[in-house]
Amino acid sequence: MDYRNKMVLAPMVRVGTLPLRLLALQYGADYVYGEEIVDHKILKCERRINELIGSTDFVEKGTESVVFRTCDQEKDRVVFQMGTSDAVRALAAAQLVCNDVAAIDINMGCPKAFSLSGGMGAALLSKPELIHDILTTLKRNLSIPVTCKIRLLSERHDTVELAKRIEKTGVSALAVHGRRVLDRPRDPAKWAEIADVVSALSIPVIANGDVFEYDDFQRIKSATGASSVMVARGALWNASIFSPEGEVSYEVVKREYIRKCFLWDNDIRSTKHTLREMLTRYSNLGLPEWKAIVKSESSADLAELYGMGDYYRLVKSGSSEAFR
Repeated sequence: MDYRNKMVLAPMVRVGTLPLRLLALQYGADYVYGEEIVDHKILKCERRINELIGSTDFVEKGTESVVFRTCDQEKDRVVFQMGTSDAVRALAAAQLVCNDVAAIDINMGCPKAFSLSGGMGAALLSKPELIHDILTTLKRNLSIPVTCKIRLLSERHDTVELAKRIEKTGVSALAVHGRRVLDRPRDPAKWAEIADVVSALSIPVIANGDVFEYDDFQRIKSATGASSVMVARGALWNASIFSPEGEVSYEVVKREYIRKCFLWDNDIRSTKHTLREMLTRYSNLGLPEWKAIVKSESSADLAELYGMGDYYRLVKSGSSEAFR
C-alpha cells in the first residue's frame, strides 16, 4: 500500500461497515478503514464465506452475529482497525483477518469510556513501551502493512516525541487526529500540531480533522504537509465528499447507501444508526423521517419508508437485476 496522496475514510464505530466503505470507494476514496473492533471480539469469531451475497464474514461462534464483513471489491483497500491493549492478543486477532484485508491499524486515539477502561484507544498514549511492544510484534509477524492512529497529547513536544517512537517500530504510516483526548468534535482541529508531527517524521502522516468538503483535502495538506488525508464526519454526512466532480445530492447518496445495505445484508441497527447520523447535518431531530427511522424494525420497514420496496424484494429473491 502507498500511503501518499490518498483520500481515506476514517474508522467510525457502528458506521464504518461494508456498505459505507463501498460507498466511499465508489465516490473516490482510495482507502477505507473499518470500524474499530476489539481483539477479544474478533478472537471469538470464525471465518465464513457467505455464498449468498458474496462476502467474507467473521461470525461470532455460537451465534449468527457478523462482527466483520468484507468482500473482494475492497480487499486491496480496506484497513482493519483493532482495539487492543496486549501484543500477543493483537497478533492472534490480526492473523485471523490478515489474508482478507489490506492492512492492520491499531486504534490509539478513541476517547470513549469502553476503550479507556480496557486500556485501549487513547489509554495507550501514555504507555509508549506497550505501544512499541504491540506494533513491533505485529510488524515482525505480519506480511501486510501495520499502522496506527493517535490523538494529540496535551503538550505539542510530547506528541512529536511519541510519533518518533512510533516511527521507530517500522509502521508504514501514522494517522494523527488533530484533537486532544478531552476535545469535543465542535472544538477546532489543531492542524498546526499535525504539522509538527509531519516535520519530525519521514514516514507518511495521514492528517485527520475538520474536513467537510472536497477542497478541505487540499487545505489540510497545505497547512500540515501531510502525505494523505482522512475524513470521518464529512464522509458520513455525504460520502461524495471524495468526488473531484463535486458533491452529489444528499438524497441520492442516502438512497445509494440504503441500496448497499440491502445488497450486503447490513445489520439493521447499524443501518438505522448511520442514517440517523447522516440526518444530523440536514435535519433537526423532530422531523418525521427521523422518527420513522427509529420506528423501523427491519430492512423491509426501511424499504417501505424510502419507497424501495420493489428493489428490496428483488434483493431478497436473489434476482440478478438487484445487482445492476
